[in-house]
Amino acid sequence: FQWEEIGEVDENYAPIHTYQVCRVMEQNQNNWLHTNWILTEGAQRVFIELKFTLRDCNSLPGGVGTCKETFNIDGTGMTEEEDRAMKESRYIKIDTIAADESFTELDLGDRVMKLNTEVRDLGPLTRKGFYLAFQDLGACIALVSVRVFYKRCPFLVKSLAEFPDTIPGSEASQLVEVVGRCVNNSLPLYEPPRMHCSTEGEWLVPIGKCVCQPGFEEINGSCQGERVNVLICSPSTLRSLACSKCPPHSVARQMGATACSCEDGYFKLDSDPSNMACPPSAPRNAISNVNETSVFLEWSIPMDTGGRKDVRYNVICRQVLPDGRGLEECGPNVRFLPRRTGLSNTSVMVADLQSHTNYSFLLEAVNGVSDLAKGHAKQYVSLNVTTNQAAPSPVSVVRKGHTGKSSIALSWAEPDRPNGIILEYEIKYFEKVKIFSQSCVPLSTALGPVRARTSAGYGAFSRRFEFQTSPYLKFPGVRTYIDPLTYEDPNQAVHEFAQEIDVSYISIERIIGAGEFGEVCSGPLRLPGKREIQVAIKTLKAGYTEQQRRDFLWEASIMGQFNHPNIIRLEGVVTKSKPVMIITEYMENGSLDTFLKKNDGQFTVIQLVGMLRGIASGMRYLSDMGYVHRDLAARNILVNSNLVCKVSDFGLSRVLEDDPEAAYTTRGGKIPIRWTAPEAIAYRKFTSASDVWSYGIVMWEVMSYGERPYWEMSNQDVIKAVEESYRLPGPMDCPEALYHLMMDCWQRERSNRPKFDEIVCLLDKFIRNPSSLKKLVNSSHRDLRRVGVNLAGHQKKIITSIQEMRVHMNSTNSTVNI
Repeated sequence: FQWEEIGEVDENYAPIHTYQVCRVMEQNQNNWLHTNWILTEGAQRVFIELKFTLRDCNSLPGGVGTCKETFNIDGTGMTEEEDRAMKESRYIKIDTIAADESFTELDLGDRVMKLNTEVRDLGPLTRKGFYLAFQDLGACIALVSVRVFYKRCPFLVKSLAEFPDTIPGSEASQLVEVVGRCVNNSLPLYEPPRMHCSTEGEWLVPIGKCVCQPGFEEINGSCQGERVNVLICSPSTLRSLACSKCPPHSVARQMGATACSCEDGYFKLDSDPSNMACPPSAPRNAISNVNETSVFLEWSIPMDTGGRKDVRYNVICRQVLPDGRGLEECGPNVRFLPRRTGLSNTSVMVADLQSHTNYSFLLEAVNGVSDLAKGHAKQYVSLNVTTNQAAPSPVSVVRKGHTGKSSIALSWAEPDRPNGIILEYEIKYFEKVKIFSQSCVPLSTALGPVRARTSAGYGAFSRRFEFQTSPYLKFPGVRTYIDPLTYEDPNQAVHEFAQEIDVSYISIERIIGAGEFGEVCSGPLRLPGKREIQVAIKTLKAGYTEQQRRDFLWEASIMGQFNHPNIIRLEGVVTKSKPVMIITEYMENGSLDTFLKKNDGQFTVIQLVGMLRGIASGMRYLSDMGYVHRDLAARNILVNSNLVCKVSDFGLSRVLEDDPEAAYTTRGGKIPIRWTAPEAIAYRKFTSASDVWSYGIVMWEVMSYGERPYWEMSNQDVIKAVEESYRLPGPMDCPEALYHLMMDCWQRERSNRPKFDEIVCLLDKFIRNPSSLKKLVNSSHRDLRRVGVNLAGHQKKIITSIQEMRVHMNSTNSTVNI
């Protein structure tokens, strides 16, 4: 329909074929160009890449009032056998396409082709194929190429499981779960392994794995057996098995054996089938070296180890009693370094003996089957030593007394073994600037190793005892949080921590949402002698019970104790009239997750880090007060007109009863699985460290502009994935330094997670030094993903390419077959 096939050349003067239309001088244009039938090959979502040029209407002669600078792309799900007339009414508009760059008459003279590239997606698709059409309503356009393709997750072998070539789902955020098949001679560990195929053609979130069957080991991604004379060890842990040859004097009777049988005259343990059973002879060449009250013992390995490699040594220490009264075992204060029994090395240090005392040591060589080899006596070698004059043992207890800005009082106990009369003590003191206050200002610390002296000389210094002087900078206004539940009368807590406001000072102007107990409104608060401010008003609906009233005001009893610029401020409560109200400051931009979704990609990295810094500062304040939030998430952060973020929602035990993000645990109660630390899910251990885990999830939400953590995975799958050490990947365009901080917040051991004051200090460093945020996570793939191409992992099937196919006009009808 008025589109013409015309040959052109590209910027390299290579010939190309195009379809063009330029009927801008005529009124009421409606020109159509159709493709042939395109098979979907099972894909539910396809991508359409268009390359075209379009002329600037302003460059055309005057008086052209119908000129357009856009055209439409349409599609239809008609079957191939249906009417080939392609009635326009059968098509559904996909999108209107506009050019980023248009050419002028001057460009025509220079033969400069300003090529535009646009990509659109089409789905969900339910039929086997579809047609595409391009509708011109009065533009001057040349269509250079059309590519139609879909993405898929490629065949993959991971954790001894095969995952087939998989076509993604139809929705942009959908993950298709695929169950893997264990490779030959392997079995699932607990449950069949699974992976999730994303719409970008990437395999994500591995869960479960396969392990080799007994008698086989993992080699290059498969389970393989060995010959008859080779033992395949049984697993001591749930991992792939490892092959090893049978030790001397034993043999495996069949292929894939899991045990070696001993030859005649040799023994083995049921729990130790891969070793032989001959006890070793005694240790050789034993010597001693005395240093005051310590003795260093050293020896050589036995002449005969019994053909085994598990020879170990035991040390028996006995003190010679005065006047020939015999021997007695050494007391518990004697130390053996590294240990007394089960030694693998041929030396040991015996310390903390008494001075001027005789000792007898027996060195014994044993192996795993010494007790089974009857007729073999235990093999010993004996040494007799005498200790020397010794200095005192180290001071073990140092206590701190009164501390001031620049002074610390210390006291300590006498050494456990004075080894004579203590003549004096020596203490070392120096300053160490390493600990930081909440304002990131260093606090002075003192370290005090102490030692004692007798006539034999000084003893060793005690370990370093580190004490902190009184901080000279303290965060203002921090006090200890008081749980309102400790009050016999909950109303007393409300009136102690929240100001009563006369209802006449409040005007409700509009409803902005709905809460658990009633509506949430906004309006002005006009207190006498103060300027008018906008506030948020939570109301308690009529017909409430006394328990509902207490639960409603419980959050106010908590909020009223906080005073921080990054904590939502409580203005007061209305309890002496109805409806009962909680009045808080008004946050113009609402919840952080919704605000980020509405403004996707609109902020700089420094702006996002500033938001995160505010949240961390608020959580540091709560942590210092001894308050654990337990429901830190972007949905519970509010944002004002100046982009200041404030922590809110302090009613976890009440609110989570109806929260769709919560899930029941085995111990009862609901918790938000996707934001909660593993120890809090498993054992309900909520601490500031579990709040730090949640903060890491909030960081991920902010840097991904409100994306749902773990996408559409079920709560149970999230729990399993986290237990198997899976962590959320870095969001697109996220600085590597921020992602490292997220990973620190997600440490399995809660003691290894950073404190909130450390997080605030680190974010301050980032803000002061923006260059530290330039290196991005996955930067090598970032630009490729934006245009829908990932050469590293995405598999795309090109269905149709105008650039690679010759185009022919069908003269028998008014359609064009591409």
